[in-house]
Amino acid sequence: MPPYTATKPMKMIPKSDLRRDVTLKTLEEMAARTKNWGKWGPEDQVGTLNYVTPEDIVNASRLVRKGRTFALALDFNSNGPQRTGWGGRFNPIHTMLATGTDAVSGTQDAGKIRYADDMVSMPLQCGTQWDALGHIFYGDRMWNGYDARLVDSTGAKKNAIHRTRDRMVGRGVLLDIPRFLGGDYLEDGYGISNAELDACAKKQGVEIRRGDFVIVRTGQMEHCLERGDWGTYAGGDAPGLRFENCEWLHRKEIAAICTDTWGCEVRPNESEVAFQPWHWIVIPMIGITMGEIFYLKDLAEDCAQDGVFEFFFCGPPLPITGAVGSPINPQAIK
Repeated sequence: MPPYTATKPMKMIPKSDLRRDVTLKTLEEMAARTKNWGKWGPEDQVGTLNYVTPEDIVNASRLVRKGRTFALALDFNSNGPQRTGWGGRFNPIHTMLATGTDAVSGTQDAGKIRYADDMVSMPLQCGTQWDALGHIFYGDRMWNGYDARLVDSTGAKKNAIHRTRDRMVGRGVLLDIPRFLGGDYLEDGYGISNAELDACAKKQGVEIRRGDFVIVRTGQMEHCLERGDWGTYAGGDAPGLRFENCEWLHRKEIAAICTDTWGCEVRPNESEVAFQPWHWIVIPMIGITMGEIFYLKDLAEDCAQDGVFEFFFCGPPLPITGAVGSPINPQAIK
């Protein structure tokens, strides 16, 4: 975990009851209203990242005024958030292949060089990461109507993360929901409404624009770090975006959505018949690349201090051919 020092007890924003009324019909209707298949042609594999233009990137670069950089990733190590085993995910396993001990013992001298080498074994979505457009299916299809069977045991033949290797850059915007509501973190199960997103942006004096990388803070990660216990963070209940947010994302035409939680949407879900129903729509139907498990404490504090909630964002994935996700160390530069 990153170093964390609490200066005062953290204030929780309590949840209100959410209706669990998202049915299969509700999903079908939302899919029909927000479906972007074919918008950028039948061969497209990057979805809403198409909204980011070269002019947008040039304009985003002008947001760098202080030259201060904020790393938005957790450290990748055995202390990571994977505790529940959801989806077979586990924390990174770091193994040394050659060490200083080997060097000093003389075992490397025959090769006429002393060195250290290492390797890591990890699920690609066990820490701060992108979900690729091949990650979630709607029925037997994925983004842009491609057959789900194009993701097989050898990897994704369509919508893989390496397709976005040069696309994760532009204007970033932080929406700090708990600070807007007068607290430090949202209670697990708190559903963030579209109205709250808009009101937060208005109070912060920032406009959500086409092609933005929108980052929503809930404070859940900071609460876990402060108490020194991940609990069920990676797979359990969480604050997050309500299902209605699908229409907000579609209407705003943003490039990507990111949060400091394990799955962006509120848990427990607003559905009895679908697990992660927001995912069903956002990735395969709208075509949005999703960022999860972002570390936002330092960035949020700086934004609150100077009142500037927009910045230059850069978060390229590892171009792992055929992968449906990638670990990242995204940067916010102000």
